[in-house]
Amino acid sequence: MIERKALDHIDDFQPGDTVTVNLRIVEGDRQRVQAFQGNVISGRHLNSRSPLPGDTFVVRRVSYGVGVERIVPFHSPNVESVKVTRRGKVRRSRLYYLRGLTGRKARIKERR
Repeated sequence: MIERKALDHIDDFQPGDTVTVNLRIVEGDRQRVQAFQGNVISGRHLNSRSPLPGDTFVVRRVSYGVGVERIVPFHSPNVESVKVTRRGKVRRSRLYYLRGLTGRKARIKERR
């Protein structure tokens, strides 16, 4: 059976949530931490059930009018932390339809 490793540095999240992913960036012999904030459009994490090695989640943001998506592996050593900044209220698990929306139509309601 495949061993699941606990991920304490990652908060519980689901699609529709806005998360801040702190990634370790290596430039030559220097390292720095870069934050990437956006909506989770696929993948979820629950501490009760850790993801398998190789599982990923996708975070999307719009930067200067251009949509940027980042595929983040759960078990990467370059992921410092994942913090949830806002909970979203959505009815499906893959939010790929957001790619075709802009402005107010691309907003996700907040879960209270």
